[in-house]
Amino acid sequence: MTAFMALAAAILRGFIRDRTSVFFAIVFPLMFLVLFGAIFTDTGASKIDLVQVGDVALVDDLPAGAKQAWDDTFDVTRETDLDAAIAEVRKGDADVAIEQRGDTLIAHYTETDQVRAAMTQGALDAFVNGANIAATGQPPTYELQVVRVEDESLKVIDFVTPGLLGWAIAMSAAFGAATTLQGWRQSKLLRRLQLSPVPTRTIVGARIVATLLIAFVQTAIFLGLGTVAFGLTLSGAWWMAVPLVACGTLCFMALGLFAGAIAKTTEGAVNVANFLVLPMAFLSGSFFPLDGAPQWLQVISKAMPLRHLNDAMLDVMVRGESPSTAIVPMLILLAFAAALTLIAARLFRWDTV
Repeated sequence: MTAFMALAAAILRGFIRDRTSVFFAIVFPLMFLVLFGAIFTDTGASKIDLVQVGDVALVDDLPAGAKQAWDDTFDVTRETDLDAAIAEVRKGDADVAIEQRGDTLIAHYTETDQVRAAMTQGALDAFVNGANIAATGQPPTYELQVVRVEDESLKVIDFVTPGLLGWAIAMSAAFGAATTLQGWRQSKLLRRLQLSPVPTRTIVGARIVATLLIAFVQTAIFLGLGTVAFGLTLSGAWWMAVPLVACGTLCFMALGLFAGAIAKTTEGAVNVANFLVLPMAFLSGSFFPLDGAPQWLQVISKAMPLRHLNDAMLDVMVRGESPSTAIVPMLILLAFAAALTLIAARLFRWDTV
């Protein structure tokens, strides 16, 4: 136990003294959290920039309630020259320009941003349909009521943080294991440890404990900063993120051991780990959701361990799912860890070949 504690403490001291490791394990991922937090804090649905050309009776004659909804949906500027209004839309200074000819409302829009264009057309269509119903004097037969399934207090940063945390855990564990293995091998420390009276399992256990402690510190910093600085809201089962982080750390530590086993230099190990982790982060929803991705890409994404880590943390930290929903992802992560460890052990060499 004394040797185990001494090795774990030495590994942690080495990590803290290595500014590059600290930067890429903690500071670099936090930069993304701060960036995303600054972008998405207190952001609501932005209004549609609309240019009204001349008099538009449909808008001017809206009843009080509908007029309030119109003002909440559109940021309206007035223009007398249709060509000038269309030029604003074409340059991107406005989303749509409207004019009325007789009973026809004509909307001039741009397809540069197709999502924005669809929102604009849908909003205008809703107001035109409402005006038609009001003109006939007949009340609508059906009514739409929308109810949000998540807590109304949730913000975009609540959905972004779990993915960024998953990426930070994956990068720190994988890069740390890969560089440590190669660094010890090249400095001949690995061979000296083999010849020392300390059992191999003690060395491995100390490295695992040190990596887990670093991951837990990352998690605490992420959640603390997100809560204090950006109003991060956590669900009741958020504590389940702790065993999830532990399983994810073991999985990506095994990935780092694999990278260190097949590479011949420290730089090569870093490159292999980067080649494996960075594309996985993009394909696992760490930076943006994959809901609109093609089906074949969804299949590939679900074959990656980081996707299961991200989804599970999102479930327990944000969506309010029960703690039991994290059990299957944890088993998947541990299965990846076992498989990668076996492969790395098969390829492992005590000395640089």
